[in-house]
Amino acid sequence: MTFCLNPSCSHPKNPESVSHCQKCGSALLLRNRYRALTPIGQGGFGITYLAVDEDRLGTRCVIKQFVPKIEGSGSRQQASLEKAIQLFNQEALRLCELGEHRQIPTLLAFFEQDKRLYLVQEFIDGQNLWQELDEQGAFSEQQVRQVLTQMLPVLKFIHGHRVIHRDITPANILRRHRDGQLMLIDFGVAKLLTRTSMAQTGTKIGTHGYAPLEQMRSGKAYPASDIYSLGVTCLHLLTNVKPEHLYDPLTGWTWREHLFNQGKAINDQFGQILDKMVQDMVRERYQSAEEVLNELNELPATSVLPSSTPAPIPAQPATASASVKKSGENLIQATVNPPAAVSKPRSRGWRCVQTLQGHSSWVTSVAIGLNSHILASGSLDDTIKIWNLHTGELLRTLFGHLNAVNSVAISPNGQIVASCSDDGNIKLWEISTGHLLSTLVGHLRDINSVAISSDGQILASGSEDRTVKLWQLVEAVEQQQSYPARNLSGRSGMVKSVAISPDGHFIASGGLDNNIHIWNLANGEVFNTLSSHFNSVNSVAISPDGKILASGSKDQTIKLWSMAAGATAPLRTLSGHAGMVNSVVFSPQGSTLITGSSDKTIKLWHVATGKLLGTLSGHLGAVNAVAISSDGKTIISGSWDKTIKIWRWFP
Repeated sequence: MTFCLNPSCSHPKNPESVSHCQKCGSALLLRNRYRALTPIGQGGFGITYLAVDEDRLGTRCVIKQFVPKIEGSGSRQQASLEKAIQLFNQEALRLCELGEHRQIPTLLAFFEQDKRLYLVQEFIDGQNLWQELDEQGAFSEQQVRQVLTQMLPVLKFIHGHRVIHRDITPANILRRHRDGQLMLIDFGVAKLLTRTSMAQTGTKIGTHGYAPLEQMRSGKAYPASDIYSLGVTCLHLLTNVKPEHLYDPLTGWTWREHLFNQGKAINDQFGQILDKMVQDMVRERYQSAEEVLNELNELPATSVLPSSTPAPIPAQPATASASVKKSGENLIQATVNPPAAVSKPRSRGWRCVQTLQGHSSWVTSVAIGLNSHILASGSLDDTIKIWNLHTGELLRTLFGHLNAVNSVAISPNGQIVASCSDDGNIKLWEISTGHLLSTLVGHLRDINSVAISSDGQILASGSEDRTVKLWQLVEAVEQQQSYPARNLSGRSGMVKSVAISPDGHFIASGGLDNNIHIWNLANGEVFNTLSSHFNSVNSVAISPDGKILASGSKDQTIKLWSMAAGATAPLRTLSGHAGMVNSVVFSPQGSTLITGSSDKTIKLWHVATGKLLGTLSGHLGAVNAVAISSDGKTIISGSWDKTIKIWRWFP
């Protein structure tokens, strides 16, 4: 469907095949490239549409059309119109300045057509925190802490660019589905911070309940104003009570009473931080986002990672100790929870023996070398970390990517780790030294997945540019920069995951088109397409014997498929996760499938029967990645709680 952008059109819906509206005759493509699909929002100054960019392979984007609702008449109406135009132009300017930050949508275009103003920006597929609150109820202390640790650096960035957002609410913080990253949206009322603007009375703007007194009374705004709004947002998330019911004019904030009535309690120091964020007087609040972050970092580690008892298999108690290692010029600090002394496990099964800390954001990927001595992890903090799997010691941190690291893979000889990133590059690193060997360029957008063939010759990558690319690994290592040997494209949507069959003859890819495509490496053609999932395919894996493919999906299911020619129906569907499935991996023998999910658990399944063998619990957030050692006795999991857990089998 194509939606007509003429605000006066009485029947704006049109077939995708037509170039002009069948009702009013208006051209349906903006600048001959942007096609609106459907309205997704409407505010005081315009309408927002979900759209596609036909010049970028149908990539989704957002069109904001300037259609202000102006009341009054004469000079008052003109003044209101001029103010609306100013704010709309201001949003474009702010997005242009701030779009380099990965947690702020990128401005793609800003132009006038048919005497209307349009703003085109990156589409963020996700839910806002208001929607999350409506679905899951009140946030836990840990979840609120994570909101702060993700959003405060964004405030530090925009304030460093002399911009105040002025409308931070749960509705304007969006969690991106593909990686859980929080995004700050809607800069339509943002204000440029100057000495003059700080002293002047301005437009009274913001959302009632979230905006501080200085904004609502006099239109003034400071960095501390955004801190106030973020603090109120956190109180709303923590209590699931709207701000207007959390404040008593006579006694002040009452959020603690609401928590008490709900039978909840939080760390007292954390409560004091929230109190200071929402002080009425500007001078009594934190004056910068960095101040809040510093105090958050001083809180006891136990308030971030409380000891917990996983079910059904209890985790060993852990103690935190700090270890500092030096790698090159960089000083690295990581916290490791060492294994507790155990004379004899009470029962056979999987147990969490270590929790590794060191990443400052979500852990997106983990990989184990075939020798089972080395563990590699990738994170939204833009780094790769190399760990000693036996001791949990952080060996080195690899810096070089300019954006989130989405996937890591270790070569069969254990000498090279490959990483891919939202910066559109793949990097090859020497594990023993941390030296950057090569950068592989060729993808046009974020790269979500890398895999290395069992003979170490081929590297495959999958990207949001809708292609799978193949690289000669040996050749790439010998050159500082390398280009793909083959492109596989034309049959898939944005690619989330790739896997290479053990014999090296086939590549499987899964992505946002809900399908799995199996490619024949001999000719680069699609060998088979598997369709049964009802939502995006987040992860694919091929069994050690090459006969079965497993896929994990946003639809919360895992499906097992035959790799035989002509087989298109799933062998079986595994259900049991309460959140989307983010990672799947086969055991070395191929008899067990391990899956990680946004429901914070890892599940183990019997491949032949589909029976659920067990559930490992302990993470405080979504499990983004799982891996298993070559001896089948160690499982590794990486989570959005910023930790890596090591699980071992006790016979």
